[in-house]
Amino acid sequence: MKYLLYFVVFFTANSTNAQRVVVSLNKGWQFSKDNFSFQSDAARWQNINLPHTWNVDDVMDDEPGYYRGPAWYKKVIPVNKSFSGKRIFLHFEGANQEVTVLLNGKNAGTHVGGYNAFSIDITALFDPAKENELLVKVDNSHNKNIPPLTADFTFYGGIYRDVYLIATAETHFSLSKDGSKGIFIATPEVNNSKALLRVRANVDNESLFPKKVILNTRLYDAHKKLVRLVSTPALINASVNTEIVQDIHVAYPTLWSVSAPYLYKAVTSITDATTGRVLDEVEHSVGFRWFSFDAGKGFFLNGKSLKLIGASRHQDRKGLGNAVPDSLARKDVMLLKEMGANFLRVAHYPQDPAVLKACDELGILASVEIPVVNEITETDSFYNNCIQMQVEMIRQHYNHPSVILWCYMNEILLRPSFNDDKARQAIYFSNIAKLARTLDSITRKEDPFRYTMIAHHGNYNQYKEVGLIDIPMIVGWNLYQGWYGSKIEDLPLFLDRFHRDYPQKPMMITEYGADADPRVRSAVPVRFDKSIEYATYYHQYYFGQIMQRPFVAGAQVWNLADFNSETRNESMPHINNKGLLQWDRTPKDPYYFYKAKLTKKPFVKIIGELKRTELEGAAGSVIRVATNLDDISLFINGVFHSSLKASNGIAQFAVNWQHGKHLVEVRATKTARVYSDKRMIEVHSLPNDLRSTSSPFSYINILAGANRTFVDSSGTVWIPGKEYQPGGWGNIGGKAFKIPKSQLPYGTDKNIKGTFNDPIYQTQLTGLTNYKLDVPDGDYEVTFHFAELMGGKVEGLVYNLEADGRTEETTKRIFSVFINDQPVIDNFNMAQQFGNARAIVKMITIKVDNNSGINIVFKASEGESVLNALQVKKIN
Repeated sequence: MKYLLYFVVFFTANSTNAQRVVVSLNKGWQFSKDNFSFQSDAARWQNINLPHTWNVDDVMDDEPGYYRGPAWYKKVIPVNKSFSGKRIFLHFEGANQEVTVLLNGKNAGTHVGGYNAFSIDITALFDPAKENELLVKVDNSHNKNIPPLTADFTFYGGIYRDVYLIATAETHFSLSKDGSKGIFIATPEVNNSKALLRVRANVDNESLFPKKVILNTRLYDAHKKLVRLVSTPALINASVNTEIVQDIHVAYPTLWSVSAPYLYKAVTSITDATTGRVLDEVEHSVGFRWFSFDAGKGFFLNGKSLKLIGASRHQDRKGLGNAVPDSLARKDVMLLKEMGANFLRVAHYPQDPAVLKACDELGILASVEIPVVNEITETDSFYNNCIQMQVEMIRQHYNHPSVILWCYMNEILLRPSFNDDKARQAIYFSNIAKLARTLDSITRKEDPFRYTMIAHHGNYNQYKEVGLIDIPMIVGWNLYQGWYGSKIEDLPLFLDRFHRDYPQKPMMITEYGADADPRVRSAVPVRFDKSIEYATYYHQYYFGQIMQRPFVAGAQVWNLADFNSETRNESMPHINNKGLLQWDRTPKDPYYFYKAKLTKKPFVKIIGELKRTELEGAAGSVIRVATNLDDISLFINGVFHSSLKASNGIAQFAVNWQHGKHLVEVRATKTARVYSDKRMIEVHSLPNDLRSTSSPFSYINILAGANRTFVDSSGTVWIPGKEYQPGGWGNIGGKAFKIPKSQLPYGTDKNIKGTFNDPIYQTQLTGLTNYKLDVPDGDYEVTFHFAELMGGKVEGLVYNLEADGRTEETTKRIFSVFINDQPVIDNFNMAQQFGNARAIVKMITIKVDNNSGINIVFKASEGESVLNALQVKKIN
């Protein structure tokens, strides 16, 4: 086995004698979800490496739910006699959510909570002279006493972060103190001319005798030059933990900021005062900065006003679940920084240490929170677990200069319990407020140098009545005016009301966003159509209102990237697609809008779809460009088209396309330098006269009852249907399907089983009599797409405050379909034959002659006929 040193670089001659050794245990595990017993190990084991989750696949299938239960991990730790006489620990960066660790068949320790790190002392059970069998039971079952109880994200199970074996001398920095490294670094006093660095070191002496030691802290600048050395002698009594405090004064510190995240390095060691031997050593980055919130003027860093603009982050990723390697976690922060943001809300739980390390190094300020989301359980066990999580979180991430806020609740009054018993509900609310006060008080005691915050949803009066606005130092608001509830124009009214009522309370917008399915586009975007265009408009509006108000200290987009939420349906089942990035981290248009607004470097980027189907001569087709430059020129196939000025970060050119591929280039000039971007756009032009010889018809893909386009998983472009015009194509009769009393402009939000291309089936024409296409003579494939959209129980999305669950009666419908008087589908009863919300595809081959075109007739014998989508392709 290869052993990895805990630190890459050491700065003193004798530190190579330090006794700490850190070994990665990520490789060579076995995993099983079978029941395990030592008497009969009949479990079926599969070989895996860490990080690992068992929920990568089942959170994306059509079956409701995913595995939440126990599973086992097994690993053999090889013989290592050099560990003789040392203290041995296992350090888990994260495993969800109840963990039991066994070594050589004996219980070594347990941990509750799926998002904080923890260390377990296995010295008494570890034998360095033989192989040691490590068994870890992990259980992600719902437990009413462990937050989160419910949430709009998936509770992946597994050992999904790194695991290390750590060997130390008997006298060492404490490793069992709530998962921290035993050293806490603060900068309680900082200004331009001086700074105070306070080091609190917790030292364990696990020998039988007192130990005289010297605590040394060496502070190095970014060029590895020694700035200060402070040595503190101490007597550590046997079998106790002792805290040693050092104050280190630094003159004229180089400050840490978002534009110049300068980091010092503190190397703290324990030296045996008698022998001079280094017993243990750790290092931490140090950033000198000071910050404050002002209720009227917002946030200040190092005395300068700074609007905190950024996003929240969930940790999962396409194909990996939450088992994401450090390099990809860091990549997320890099993408945020490249966008021009300066803030990351680490939500709704503490994340991999690589995330905040990247924030320190890249210049991103951060908040971190525990997963007390939506609701609480009124038990001592739940309260104690919340307290434990908050303390663990603070102690594990205390040393990061990027962290400015500790948070402990999110939307805790969303759909509260006991709505039918107001007296009981008042007690429930009182217990929430009591827990909030407890967590806030503990947080301020653990860390008096940072701020506290709760993120509320938009029910202003309820949070005010319960008293939750008054408890934290900062109030966060998750606001979705123009998406989940009310009109978008209500956003400024809400913000101004809060500031008027609470002029002394600093506030941030901790969430805002709109669904943005990158496959869905619309020339006439509306709320809930899932189009990129509506989401971009939404972000443009919100950003403008936020920047106009100094009292809004900051705002975080929900979310940096799309993330898994297994219970969601909508156009991308199991995905919350409000991300600025797709689940695989491909940027969407709103990402480039923010980059245009936030970055100082000249920026120009063509956004929008690269494959299009356009109606010949139709107005409204555009090329959109995200830019922070003034005058933008458009060239198509090397020919100048037009110039215009960008408006609110986006320039929009009207274009009349011709059929074929087009090289599109935009150029802008600043200080005599040309900035440009190029994209190849492929256009399929549909003639108004389908029998045109100059523009022959080849194919068409139609979404019935929709007002949006869709690009499916094969790259096929689907366009919205229209009413029939002679010589062209379209429906005769029928109306767009709309759920009664639904917020959706058209269609359904159900998960359509049997397909990943749900938008093809989520809209529908009902009651149509004909669909006509005046195509030329020839052979054609006609493909019908159907799904029964009514029927069954539909759960209301808890985060959509205006949407309740509903039970739909299955519509009784039987109809037949004829093409040019020939029957092709007879007595079709979708619900009976296939069930509700299931994709149905029927392909027919026909011959068109005598200029008859294609006339599809729908005849209903019961109820109404329907059509979800239609494809027509000329094959000869």
